[in-house]
Amino acid sequence: MKQVVALLLFSISLSLSAQKFEGLALTPPMGWNSWNKFACDVNEAKIREVADAMVSTGMKDAGYEYVVIDDCWHGERDAQGFITANAERFPSGIKALSEYIHAKGLKFGIYSCAGSKTCGGHPGSQGHEFQDALTYASWGVDYLKYDWCYTGKRNAEEAYTTMSQALRAAGRPVVFSLCEWGGNKPWEWAKPVGHLWRTTGDIYNCFDCIKDYGGWKSWGAMQILDQQDGLRKFAGPGHWNDPDMLEVGNGMPVNEERAHFTMWCMLAAPLIAGNDLRSMTIESLGVLSNRQAIAINQDSLGIQCFRYEIKDSVETWLKPLQNGRWALCFLNRSTSPKSISIDWKAFSVKDPLNGLEINTTGQEVWQLLDIWKPTPKKLMNTKKPLVASIPAHDVLCLKVFK
Repeated sequence: MKQVVALLLFSISLSLSAQKFEGLALTPPMGWNSWNKFACDVNEAKIREVADAMVSTGMKDAGYEYVVIDDCWHGERDAQGFITANAERFPSGIKALSEYIHAKGLKFGIYSCAGSKTCGGHPGSQGHEFQDALTYASWGVDYLKYDWCYTGKRNAEEAYTTMSQALRAAGRPVVFSLCEWGGNKPWEWAKPVGHLWRTTGDIYNCFDCIKDYGGWKSWGAMQILDQQDGLRKFAGPGHWNDPDMLEVGNGMPVNEERAHFTMWCMLAAPLIAGNDLRSMTIESLGVLSNRQAIAINQDSLGIQCFRYEIKDSVETWLKPLQNGRWALCFLNRSTSPKSISIDWKAFSVKDPLNGLEINTTGQEVWQLLDIWKPTPKKLMNTKKPLVASIPAHDVLCLKVFK
């Protein structure tokens, strides 16, 4: 191991200009992370069972692939400074767990922190970046979530660049997730460093609320949605704005889960589930595995949606898709049902970022697919005006195409 480290360190001077692995996360990453449901209550049996459930529930077939252990897997560092796993929680070791997950056709992710300690108080990676990257490569890690606790006066861009370079020097392609919470505007500098970056503080399991802990706050889905304003120009294939993990399956009513999930799909956000996949309801599974919604999220153009209009608590959002298609979403943020109507003969909207336009005013008929209803034998179209009632805290989301 020492010889390998020596060779690795010798190569650092050749690799400092190299940062993230290119060609990864060309669509928003999809997977599962342990934190929202389990926090520090993680062990190898639980993670294996979640991986099993990702396959057996059909989530793998729907596109979810990363199984990520968040904080608290850590043991201590050994005499040479290499990180170890907690032997009681992970008696078989992380490499064996990684191999189990890979054998399921899935990918394995892990967590660390840019500070001296993780947010849960375990050994962080500060000063050990190249050692940790080498360890992760030897374990078969495919995804690293890198947090921002106990960082003192560190410069965020420098800290994340160092770990990015360490991962590159270790040689195993890793999707690098910057969990810096947006305080240092990573969208302005992180494109060459990582594949996704948090744009806000932590999400809270509610549709529209703020959880105040005194020194810091966590945010409901709608509060986080509002904090994405102005950021869409920074997102695209291989570099995504990350509004934090999903809370679907953790207790919200299904209408709110549907709205939350839909807006994350419209945002081209990473779809990282945070519930207990082993025991979720049919309704929550239906939300997480909706193929039409996921297709909007995974569209190869990689364009984040924009808000076109707000009228009577209903927000109209648009997202350009490949082959001239569009996603059109009406989000009802009110606590009561709201009616909407569109006269397609007068509907023409241009994306201010790239000039792409949806224009239904001509003679050509556009088809309309409601992504949350079973696919009908005959689709709606733009021959007639659209009139609909949207339930409270819910969405109407349409694919619009010729």
